[in-house]
Amino acid sequence: MIPQTEFWRANSPRDNTLLTAPLEEAVVFRSGGTTGAPKFSYYTRDEWREFTAAFGAGIVNAGLRPGHRVADLFYAGDLYASFSFVLDSLHRAPVANVRLPIGGAAPWESTAATLEEFRVQAVAGTPTTLCALAERLALAGRTLPAVELVLFGGECLFGDQLPLLTATFPNAEARSLGYASVDAGLLGEAVPGDDPRIHRAFIPHTVVEIVDDENGHPVERDGVPGRLVVTDLRRRLMPVLRYPAGDRAEWVDRDASVFRILGRAEEGVRVGPVTLHTQDVHDIVTAADTTREVTGLQLVVRREDGRDGLVLRLATGEPNGARPALAQAVTAAVLAQRPLYGSAVAAGHVNPLVVEWAHHRDLTVNSRSGKLVRVVDERPLS
Repeated sequence: MIPQTEFWRANSPRDNTLLTAPLEEAVVFRSGGTTGAPKFSYYTRDEWREFTAAFGAGIVNAGLRPGHRVADLFYAGDLYASFSFVLDSLHRAPVANVRLPIGGAAPWESTAATLEEFRVQAVAGTPTTLCALAERLALAGRTLPAVELVLFGGECLFGDQLPLLTATFPNAEARSLGYASVDAGLLGEAVPGDDPRIHRAFIPHTVVEIVDDENGHPVERDGVPGRLVVTDLRRRLMPVLRYPAGDRAEWVDRDASVFRILGRAEEGVRVGPVTLHTQDVHDIVTAADTTREVTGLQLVVRREDGRDGLVLRLATGEPNGARPALAQAVTAAVLAQRPLYGSAVAAGHVNPLVVEWAHHRDLTVNSRSGKLVRVVDERPLS
């Protein structure tokens, strides 16, 4: 499998040793890295067209119907891909549709007015954006009965979010828009049914594997969890060969290439609308820990009061001692390198970053290998 650290080190904007051709014709997007270590993904014109056309065909499985009026509420700008990706995918979907490129940063009043004026039938966005809009509408005593589909992507949809969405969109069904990422590319199209975590690989565009956490061998049996790995058979400028997608999954029907997403793997973690790469956070903490007190680190994701939150579990020799200066330095460093997290806290989308002290022996380890688990997801199943 592609080693993440070496992959992104080689894939720099200058002196790039990964791209297979000079950077003369492409669209460039930023993946979910920190501002100190940004990660860029490149697609040629033809690759982007094929990428969005395949995903657009998958949106039909998510429930898109001819003539549907669809609002794109994903975020745009700053090299983010989601808004342009969804808009282009709808444009190239095999059924006619009316596209309303609203974006995720528009004032909620104007967003709601547009949805009502056009009697929008499908809204597409992250669960965080959709719930924030639903909350505003609920406080105003308004509902949107014309909406038939709430299409979510980019993060998990949790059960505690459904009552809010149902109250605001009383006639809508919440479904996965599809499964993709700007770095890994096409991962899975939505499969109709009661479980929005289930997706089908985009054959023949990609090869999806689920590999054993310990030995890296492909999992052949259904129901056995492992890391999801993808090979994109169509991308040439920026090759994606056995690339860890950053999620764990299990086969539901391997022969049909149908799998269930189980949550983030150790390459990264998604906290509400914010993506953090594990190695980036480790590097930030190491740089902030000038006295070298931290002997171990785990990223813990918890869900309280209907919001995700990140806990940095730091191991030291004496965890009971107060270390407010170090905790403050670590927190400030992470927020400086990942300002989107602070913005999400200010907007009420995620809980504040917390530092938790522990003995090294108290850190969670793999029960079979004894290896440190870098990401601990304590959220309920989505």
